[in-house]
Parts: sequence; C-alpha cells; structure tokens
Amino acid sequence: MCLSCAPTRPVESRPVESNREGRPVMRLQLALNVDDLEKAIDFYSKLFDTSVNKRKPGYANFTLESPPLKLVLFENPGASERLNHLGVEVFEAEDVSRATERLKAAGLAEQVEDASTCCYATQDKVWSSDPQGLRWEWYRVLEDSETFGKPSEIPESKQQGPAPTGGCCA
Repeated sequence: MCLSCAPTRPVESRPVESNREGRPVMRLQLALNVDDLEKAIDFYSKLFDTSVNKRKPGYANFTLESPPLKLVLFENPGASERLNHLGVEVFEAEDVSRATERLKAAGLAEQVEDASTCCYATQDKVWSSDPQGLRWEWYRVLEDSETFGKPSEIPESKQQGPAPTGGCCA
C-alpha cells in the first residue's frame, strides 16, 4: 500500500444531490479527443452499456445517469492530448450564476459566455483553468443547436491540443 497516497483523515461519502425530478443537480463532463469517432462510439457504448445521446459530424456525446456523467467525444486525429477539457453541467440558471460569481471572487473566471453555441447546443458557461492549464467549464444547456459553434476565443496557450472541428471548446 502506498502510505503517501493514503488519506490523512477519513473521507465522508455524500449521496448525489437530486432535484425534484430525481435528476442529479450537476453532472461531471469529460471531453476527449479521439482519432476515430466510430471506434470510440462503439467502445464507449459497450463500456457504459448505453447508446450515444447526440451524434453529429466529428462529435458525439453520451449522457449517463449513474454515474452522473456526460462523456463528450471530439474527432480530433493526432491531438497531442487525449483529454480535451472537463466540465460541470448544471441544470438551473442560478447554478451557472453562482459558479461565475464564486470563480470571479476567487480570481479564477477566465471567460464568461451567455447563450453561446458550442457542441451543437446553446449554453451559458464560465471557463477556468487549473494550475497546469487544464480547462474547466461550468455550464447549462439552454437548447440544442444545428451548428457546432463559432471558433474558439480561448487563447492557444490555454488550449489542450488542436481545437476540434468547429473549434468552440478548448
């Protein structure tokens, strides 16, 4: 056993918070760059025993209830990083507002986007980066979109490898 890896105090487990409909109040998003979208969809469909939720050219996502996860796949052959970015999807407008205010107060809010189109959805979001440059977004989907989105306004120094086709996410 790795003694330096052991927690110094017991970690309490919390149940997943749910709203009135029984849906989690937030879900973690994991956005990956993949070389071959078809192979990735096949693999993750089998891994999570579920079908793809949204599929568009160069893009797919899976929405899982247990564990609460949105897995996003960007077809981005040759990307130097497999991890594109991370996110926290929330379902209430005030949750994005609270996250934005909290991140601004902490000096961590890098970019705030209201009703922006990205990943075939219109979203409100706030972006931040960890100390190593890994991008995080707190976001709420307002509605689906037929377009991927506008090119990224995120500085290249903050992007995790090449931007996916369409380029709205880093």
